[in-house]
Amino acid sequence: MEDMKIAYIQCASGVSGDMLVGAAIDAGASIEYLRERLSGLLRPTDAAPPLEAFTITSEPVFKGGFRAVKFDVKTSESHVQRNWQEIKAIIEAAGFDDDIKAQGLTIFQSIFEAEAEAHGEPFELIHLHELGGADCLVDVFGFLLSMSYLGIKKIVCSSINVGGGSVISAHGMLPVPAPATAHLLKGLPVYSSGVNYELATPTGAAIMKAMASELGPLPEMAVDVIGTGAGGRDIAGAPNILRMFIGRTASIGGNAQADDVFIVETNIDDMSPELYGYVMDKLFQAGALDVYITPIIMKKCRPAAMLTTIAAPGDIEPLTQIILQETSSIGLRYYSTRRKTLQRHIGKISTKYGEISIKTAVKDGKILNISAEYEDCRRAAEQFAVPIKTVINEALARANDS
Repeated sequence: MEDMKIAYIQCASGVSGDMLVGAAIDAGASIEYLRERLSGLLRPTDAAPPLEAFTITSEPVFKGGFRAVKFDVKTSESHVQRNWQEIKAIIEAAGFDDDIKAQGLTIFQSIFEAEAEAHGEPFELIHLHELGGADCLVDVFGFLLSMSYLGIKKIVCSSINVGGGSVISAHGMLPVPAPATAHLLKGLPVYSSGVNYELATPTGAAIMKAMASELGPLPEMAVDVIGTGAGGRDIAGAPNILRMFIGRTASIGGNAQADDVFIVETNIDDMSPELYGYVMDKLFQAGALDVYITPIIMKKCRPAAMLTTIAAPGDIEPLTQIILQETSSIGLRYYSTRRKTLQRHIGKISTKYGEISIKTAVKDGKILNISAEYEDCRRAAEQFAVPIKTVINEALARANDS
């Protein structure tokens, strides 16, 4: 398994588009590359008024005694308003790869949806004010292009400090987080340190909502570089910076893959045991990483079974629904944990009983475990009328010789 490059975004002082791009530049993204590629936003389109010319700059600054990179967009645009069709036309006409365009469209669609929800207006009638300008487009695509340039395959986002107080917008004075920003932050872990300043901007929130595949603390990773982006203002009590940890995840602990999982458990003492097989099959079909049953003794010495399911974070809801619908349980518990798994390969090997799938577990290039696929061995045993252990022994012997 090749190393997977991961970026962890630490938002202790909030998150904004310029902070994200500044951190990426500090981590190695080329400002000249961004200038060249971002010029694609200036391509003309019949469906939208063209963007005004813009320039981008980056420079080292100090925030609270710490060095960071400040990214800026300078444009003559002011009081611009654009609707979804105009933003969509500009993006589709831009000289970017299709995957970059698709990511940008997803981010801006979420911004329009948040504005529509906040104002109670139809999506197609929403016009973006500050967020429809060239600087917002540059921030979004500057970040997307930077992630592509750096080879980032996965983004993890920390809890986001939203700040406090109020912010001035085209709609007047608004509490922090502003209504549209609050909608964009749904589903993201947030808190406020009490700073009377808007720390999480709608652009930053929209980028994290669309691009972060995981949320939470710093994951287990081998860190190669740390980029630091600066916010526009100085804030009391903390440096106004965003840090981006970039590293690798696949080879931690000698080619062991570390990831976050959830344990979902429930104790059952009043269900027919013959139903467990059906429930387990449904859980596996719905994405469970593992399912097992442990005999337990409950209060008043009642014999019971604890049904345990190991799940990826995104699969908790469908799996808990199956448990509650298909068993007699009236409640369950779940908690997060970490697991580490060896690199695994599955291949086929020819035996006198036909082809058998072989699974090998590898660490540091050495095979530590090897096993024959049960279903293949079962079918071969039935076909050739031999004990299944004979098929398994034959398959393992062939595998060890190869």
